[in-house]
Amino acid sequence: MKMKPYEHPPALYPYREWSLGEDTYEEEHNQRSESVFALGNGYIGMRGNFEEGYHGTAGTTVAGNYLNGFYDSEPIVYPEGAYGLPAVNQSMLNVTEARIIGLEIEGHTFRMDSGKVHSFRRWLDMQTGLLHREVEWESPAGQRVKLAIRRMVCLRHKHLAAIDYAVTALNFAGTLQFVSALDGEIRRAEASADPRLGSGGGEPSLLPEDSGYDEAAGVLWMRQRTRHTRFALLTAASHRLQAASGRALERRLDGQRISAGYAAEVQRGETVILTKYITYHTSKDYPEEELRDRSAGVLEMAARCGFNGLADEQRAYLDRFWAHTDVEIKDDPALQQGIRFNLFQLLQSTGRDGVTNIAAKGLTGEGYEGHYFWDTEMYMLPFFTYTQPEIARKLLEFRYATLDRARERAAELSQKGALYPWRTIDGSENSAYFPAGTAQAHINADIAYGIKQYVQATGDVDFLVSQGAEILFETSRFWADLGFFNPARGGAFCINGITGPDEYTAIVNNNAYTNLMVQDQLNYAYETSLLLEREYPADYERLRQAIGLTDGEADRWKEAAYRMFIPFDEELGIYAQDDTFLSKQKWDFEHTPADKYPLLLHFHPLVIYRHQVLKQADLVMAMFLLGDKFRLVDKIRNYQYYEPLTTHDSSLSPCIHSIISAEIGDLAAAYGYFDRTVRMDLDDINRNAKDGLHMAAMAGSWMSIVNGFGGLRQVDGMLCFNPALPEQWQSFRFKVTAGSQLLDVSIDGEAAVYTLLEGSGLQIKHRGQPVLLLPQQPVSLPLARQLEAVIFDLDGVITDTAELHYQAWQALADELGIPFSRAKNERLKGVSRKESLDIVLEDSPLKLTAAERLALAEKKNASYRQQLEQLTPADVLPGVMELLDSLAQCGIVCGLASASLNAQLILQRLGIAGRFQAIADPAALQKGKPDAEIFLTAAELLGVPPRCCIGVEDAAAGIAAIKAAGMQAVGIGSREHLGAADLLLSSTAELTVEKLLALFGDSGQGKRQ
Repeated sequence: MKMKPYEHPPALYPYREWSLGEDTYEEEHNQRSESVFALGNGYIGMRGNFEEGYHGTAGTTVAGNYLNGFYDSEPIVYPEGAYGLPAVNQSMLNVTEARIIGLEIEGHTFRMDSGKVHSFRRWLDMQTGLLHREVEWESPAGQRVKLAIRRMVCLRHKHLAAIDYAVTALNFAGTLQFVSALDGEIRRAEASADPRLGSGGGEPSLLPEDSGYDEAAGVLWMRQRTRHTRFALLTAASHRLQAASGRALERRLDGQRISAGYAAEVQRGETVILTKYITYHTSKDYPEEELRDRSAGVLEMAARCGFNGLADEQRAYLDRFWAHTDVEIKDDPALQQGIRFNLFQLLQSTGRDGVTNIAAKGLTGEGYEGHYFWDTEMYMLPFFTYTQPEIARKLLEFRYATLDRARERAAELSQKGALYPWRTIDGSENSAYFPAGTAQAHINADIAYGIKQYVQATGDVDFLVSQGAEILFETSRFWADLGFFNPARGGAFCINGITGPDEYTAIVNNNAYTNLMVQDQLNYAYETSLLLEREYPADYERLRQAIGLTDGEADRWKEAAYRMFIPFDEELGIYAQDDTFLSKQKWDFEHTPADKYPLLLHFHPLVIYRHQVLKQADLVMAMFLLGDKFRLVDKIRNYQYYEPLTTHDSSLSPCIHSIISAEIGDLAAAYGYFDRTVRMDLDDINRNAKDGLHMAAMAGSWMSIVNGFGGLRQVDGMLCFNPALPEQWQSFRFKVTAGSQLLDVSIDGEAAVYTLLEGSGLQIKHRGQPVLLLPQQPVSLPLARQLEAVIFDLDGVITDTAELHYQAWQALADELGIPFSRAKNERLKGVSRKESLDIVLEDSPLKLTAAERLALAEKKNASYRQQLEQLTPADVLPGVMELLDSLAQCGIVCGLASASLNAQLILQRLGIAGRFQAIADPAALQKGKPDAEIFLTAAELLGVPPRCCIGVEDAAAGIAAIKAAGMQAVGIGSREHLGAADLLLSSTAELTVEKLLALFGDSGQGKRQ
């Protein structure tokens, strides 16, 4: 792993399964805690600031209140402009501070930095959705009070937040005074050189217009307007004072701050409560003339419900949420807390109205300026699709609502169809750096993938017909126009001048991820056109007329998909990230100090672009999303090449590597990447949680569990599972929704248990086998790894033809007059005939053409085959026949993984051809040993997962191939050469079925009996 070394720091917050808390207040961690204690409801977001304000060191706080989709725009200034660059940048605004409640005890102002704090607790309860703070404080004059403050942003009421502020006099009788305020003067964040933070600085974006106090309703209100977009914002607050003798004080207007005061006389032990209800409404959502009435209506409703009534609603809402989404990890409170925190924050930050989305930092901070990215469809949308499909649909409806903007953007780039923006709020492109912005056109295919996944998972064809198809068709038009059938590539369809997910490689031709995703999109768009034409002819005709869809247009999409160029390197046997990536120099990781990561903050982009180095998963991401297009050996080979080149400087990367690691059988790596992802913000791994939380990584932690360890894939709408339990866990469980049916999946070391909690019946697959689930009838399927197949090498394992090989090679060498020895012959074990010839000729001065080399190889083989005619069953090595008999009795199948092109002939001469149910054809392989392909091919032919196989070899290259395939390895030979084997035997005579079963901890008779 080139990932920066990571060890869990001491817990920043105590491990609690259903809450996040702190028991002491430390100023140095204030800004980070403001992010993690943030509350939201998908529209309003409030950072975890104190009601009384912050009085610590300057630069260690961001008092943040945000409205999803509410923004101002400013011109982007380019010292050197170019046609088609975005003209304006939109920024989510930090809006009116309405949480302010000041407290005075007998004239002494409560502040965390004055008087004496006797105790402090703050906790976020993820079951109730409330943020609590309890403080026992003593004034400089000795009066002691206990504060119990509860805050919520109402999940059921888009425009409402509430604070319940209770004060108990502990050792005195006297006067308490409360000052509740709205403050419209918002300081913008300072400009930063970190591109992840946004522009910052500049003049205020919210301009004051009017404010006042409604005596009749007891409401403070303030109206402001955005400087450039001219949206109106109305902020209002009402109050309820619960006290034996309370009274209102005067209202004050001080600049952009308006306040109302309340006083109460208290006796010792008496409690006074001020409840504050806060609303935000904007003209972006409603006609401006309606804002006052709408605000008043929400405040009246809140007063009728009361804080406790709203809290009951909040709890009921979250009970339903957790019933469909909860993930349980037994006996690991750190990871349990991490995953629940992540899912809770995803809910809080996601727009649910069809006109907003989910920003990279959600509603927790100003990083990335509140912009929406591809993160939505590739990371957040899957979580909602499989747990809260109604929210998933709203996220996709946002893309439909902004389709016209995408059409306009494509036209600006001289292309047909629609191109969605890389980063946006209202649907227009906001990325000023086009190599890592507009050039990432793969966002079109990402959105198409999200539509396909959603429709197949939910069965919501209504969305496809009414909105999704139009998105698919317009974005497919873009691809058909952008790409071309390239004569230089044999007429293959090529897409040039784009950037894939890896932002450390920009403006390339034929990015493999992009081309693969576009291929999938074009096929789906074609299939959708057929579906609409066949089953929804009226809707199809409406859409055809609306967008001018021409005859044969969908056929051209199909042709482009069929002829799509996917770069592949034959020598390495891997997919090239793009046309030129593999020709670049590899990055010097060894001499890059840890403090130079992330690279983007320490090296010019051109320096990075010249090297083989990845910011995040690219081709590896495609292997996850489009897994059925790759064989297991492709996934292993490509992962092993790209993983060491990946810095994971993007928080989106580790979770994808975790998923693929789990799929290829490397559970240790999968767990390591997951461990890093799930507590990325709680442990502040990237040291920037203060700027807002990493929403995509949070969703990625759910994917790591469900898609990684749960092995969930969706194939033609069917849920398919291939679960595996990390050794660090006793068990885990999760829930997924398919259509309207709710499935519970529980996994431990022995079995996977599938229970249909809601629904009439569901067909799934478990490790490739169909399973029908009926309501409330758990189905338990074993997971314990058992021996199902043994895959043998031939030479030195079944028989010994090494001497015959040696004699044939020696005869050829003598004929050519070149030296050859038994030592060199040892190097030929387990390698192909072509590679063997290269070794034989390596000291030769002969200059041979490819044709001449082929002739020599054939000559050697003819000599060797002549000698093979002498083989008889007596040449089977000691112990092998007995082992084959025992395996057959146990129902354990056998395969052959030999590099010999004469394997069939040899087995026939030995009289054991019928003992092998599968023989891998070495001529069909892309790479020989030590590559895993030959053993994986044999396992695939046998229909047995690699983890249930044993490989038997006598060569180091073969042992390496077995291990790379994820199998147990048995070596026949010396420890010097075969030390990596799981079981080492000096000869085949020692091979017994009992020893093989013991590798699986099994003394029984194997799985297939």
